[in-house]
Amino acid sequence: MTHDMRGHYAEKHSGKQAVDPEVAAAIRRHAENGRMSCAQAHRLSKELKIEPGAIGFHLDMTETRLTQCQLGLFGYGPKKKIVQPADEVGEELEHAVKAALEGGKLSCKAAWAVADRLGLKKLDVSAACEKLGIKISPCQLGAFSGGGSSQT
Repeated sequence: MTHDMRGHYAEKHSGKQAVDPEVAAAIRRHAENGRMSCAQAHRLSKELKIEPGAIGFHLDMTETRLTQCQLGLFGYGPKKKIVQPADEVGEELEHAVKAALEGGKLSCKAAWAVADRLGLKKLDVSAACEKLGIKISPCQLGAFSGGGSSQT
Protein backbone atom coordinates (compact mmCIF):
# COMPACT_ATOMS: atom_id res chain seq x y z
CA MET A 1 0.00 0.00 0.00
CA THR A 2 1.39 3.34 -0.92
CA HIS A 3 1.97 6.18 1.47
CA ASP A 4 -0.72 8.14 -0.44
CA MET A 5 -3.39 5.66 0.68
CA ARG A 6 -2.88 6.45 4.38
CA GLY A 7 -6.26 6.39 6.05
CA HIS A 8 -7.86 4.52 3.15
CA TYR A 9 -6.23 1.08 3.37
CA ALA A 10 -9.55 -0.77 3.46
CA GLU A 11 -10.37 0.53 -0.04
CA LYS A 12 -7.91 -1.88 -1.65
CA HIS A 13 -10.02 -4.90 -0.67
CA SER A 14 -12.92 -6.19 -2.71
CA GLY A 15 -15.34 -6.56 0.18
CA LYS A 16 -15.66 -10.31 -0.36
CA GLN A 17 -13.79 -11.16 2.82
CA ALA A 18 -15.55 -10.53 6.11
CA VAL A 19 -13.93 -8.81 9.06
CA ASP A 20 -13.65 -10.99 12.14
CA PRO A 21 -14.67 -8.74 15.05
CA GLU A 22 -12.39 -10.63 17.47
CA VAL A 23 -9.33 -10.17 15.26
CA ALA A 24 -10.17 -6.49 14.71
CA ALA A 25 -10.55 -6.00 18.47
CA ALA A 26 -7.22 -7.73 19.14
CA ILE A 27 -5.51 -5.44 16.64
CA ARG A 28 -7.01 -2.38 18.30
CA ARG A 29 -5.81 -3.63 21.70
CA HIS A 30 -2.25 -4.22 20.49
CA ALA A 31 -1.83 -1.29 18.11
CA GLU A 32 -0.15 1.86 19.35
CA ASN A 33 -1.35 5.15 17.90
CA GLY A 34 -2.93 3.35 14.94
CA ARG A 35 0.31 1.48 14.14
CA MET A 36 1.57 -2.04 14.54
CA SER A 37 5.06 -3.34 13.88
CA CYS A 38 5.68 -6.32 11.65
CA ALA A 39 6.99 -8.27 14.65
CA GLN A 40 3.86 -7.52 16.69
CA ALA A 41 1.62 -8.48 13.75
CA HIS A 42 3.40 -11.84 13.48
CA ARG A 43 3.14 -12.41 17.25
CA LEU A 44 -0.58 -11.68 17.03
CA SER A 45 -0.91 -14.08 14.09
CA LYS A 46 0.56 -16.87 16.23
CA GLU A 47 -1.47 -15.89 19.29
CA LEU A 48 -4.74 -15.94 17.32
CA LYS A 49 -3.67 -18.98 15.27
CA ILE A 50 -4.39 -17.31 11.95
CA GLU A 51 -2.25 -16.71 8.88
CA PRO A 52 -0.18 -13.51 8.70
CA GLY A 53 -2.13 -12.48 5.59
CA ALA A 54 -5.34 -12.49 7.63
CA ILE A 55 -3.70 -10.17 10.14
CA GLY A 56 -2.65 -7.93 7.23
CA PHE A 57 -6.21 -7.84 5.93
CA HIS A 58 -7.51 -6.85 9.36
CA LEU A 59 -4.78 -4.21 9.74
CA ASP A 60 -6.08 -2.64 6.54
CA MET A 61 -9.71 -2.91 7.54
CA THR A 62 -9.00 -1.23 10.89
CA GLU A 63 -6.84 1.41 9.13
CA THR A 64 -3.84 0.31 11.21
CA ARG A 65 -0.47 1.18 9.67
CA LEU A 66 2.10 -1.57 9.42
CA THR A 67 5.56 -0.43 10.49
CA GLN A 68 9.11 -1.70 11.02
CA CYS A 69 9.34 -4.51 8.49
CA GLN A 70 11.63 -7.18 9.94
CA LEU A 71 13.49 -7.29 6.63
CA GLY A 72 14.10 -3.54 6.90
CA LEU A 73 12.13 -2.76 3.74
CA PHE A 74 9.64 -0.19 5.06
CA GLY A 75 8.19 1.51 8.09
CA TYR A 76 11.17 3.36 9.52
CA GLY A 77 10.10 6.99 9.43
CA PRO A 78 11.37 9.44 6.84
CA LYS A 79 13.99 6.99 5.54
CA LYS A 80 11.27 4.38 5.04
CA LYS A 81 13.69 1.46 4.74
CA ILE A 82 16.79 0.67 6.74
CA VAL A 83 18.24 -2.23 4.79
CA GLN A 84 21.42 -1.44 2.88
CA PRO A 85 23.13 -3.63 0.28
CA ALA A 86 25.56 -6.09 1.81
CA ASP A 87 29.24 -5.44 1.17
CA GLU A 88 29.62 -9.07 0.12
CA VAL A 89 27.29 -12.03 -0.28
CA GLY A 90 28.69 -15.42 0.59
CA GLU A 91 28.32 -18.26 -1.87
CA GLU A 92 26.07 -20.31 0.45
CA LEU A 93 23.70 -17.39 1.03
CA GLU A 94 23.61 -16.44 -2.64
CA HIS A 95 22.85 -20.03 -3.62
CA ALA A 96 20.10 -20.34 -0.97
CA VAL A 97 18.46 -17.09 -2.08
CA LYS A 98 18.60 -17.93 -5.77
CA ALA A 99 17.27 -21.45 -5.14
CA ALA A 100 14.25 -19.96 -3.36
CA LEU A 101 13.30 -17.47 -6.08
CA GLU A 102 9.88 -17.63 -7.66
CA GLY A 103 9.38 -15.56 -10.78
CA GLY A 104 12.68 -13.78 -10.11
CA LYS A 105 11.54 -12.61 -6.65
CA LEU A 106 12.12 -13.89 -3.14
CA SER A 107 9.03 -14.05 -0.97
CA CYS A 108 9.21 -12.66 2.54
CA LYS A 109 8.40 -16.13 3.87
CA ALA A 110 11.24 -17.66 1.85
CA ALA A 111 13.65 -14.93 3.05
CA TRP A 112 12.76 -15.80 6.65
CA ALA A 113 13.29 -19.51 5.91
CA VAL A 114 16.71 -18.85 4.37
CA ALA A 115 17.72 -16.78 7.41
CA ASP A 116 16.53 -19.51 9.76
CA ARG A 117 18.20 -22.33 7.84
CA LEU A 118 21.55 -20.51 7.63
CA GLY A 119 21.43 -19.07 11.15
CA LEU A 120 21.38 -15.47 9.89
CA LYS A 121 19.41 -12.39 10.80
CA LYS A 122 16.47 -11.62 8.51
CA LEU A 123 18.09 -8.26 7.74
CA ASP A 124 21.21 -10.11 6.49
CA VAL A 125 19.12 -11.91 3.88
CA SER A 126 17.41 -8.72 2.72
CA ALA A 127 20.81 -6.98 2.55
CA ALA A 128 22.05 -9.80 0.33
CA CYS A 129 19.00 -9.36 -1.89
CA GLU A 130 19.70 -5.62 -2.13
CA LYS A 131 23.27 -6.41 -3.24
CA LEU A 132 22.09 -9.04 -5.74
CA GLY A 133 19.30 -6.84 -7.14
CA ILE A 134 16.58 -9.26 -6.03
CA LYS A 135 13.19 -7.91 -5.04
CA ILE A 136 11.50 -9.35 -1.95
CA SER A 137 7.80 -9.87 -2.57
CA PRO A 138 5.17 -10.84 -1.60
CA CYS A 139 5.07 -9.79 2.03
CA GLN A 140 3.53 -12.32 4.42
CA LEU A 141 1.29 -9.56 5.80
CA GLY A 142 0.34 -8.33 2.35
CA ALA A 143 2.35 -5.11 2.14
CA PHE A 144 3.48 -4.19 -1.42
CA SER A 145 0.27 -5.51 -2.97
CA GLY A 146 -3.33 -4.69 -3.49
CA GLY A 147 -4.54 -7.50 -1.30
CA GLY A 148 -2.58 -7.21 1.89
CA SER A 149 -1.63 -4.70 4.46
CA SER A 150 -0.75 -1.09 4.67
CA GLN A 151 2.79 0.05 5.07
CA THR A 152 4.57 3.16 6.21
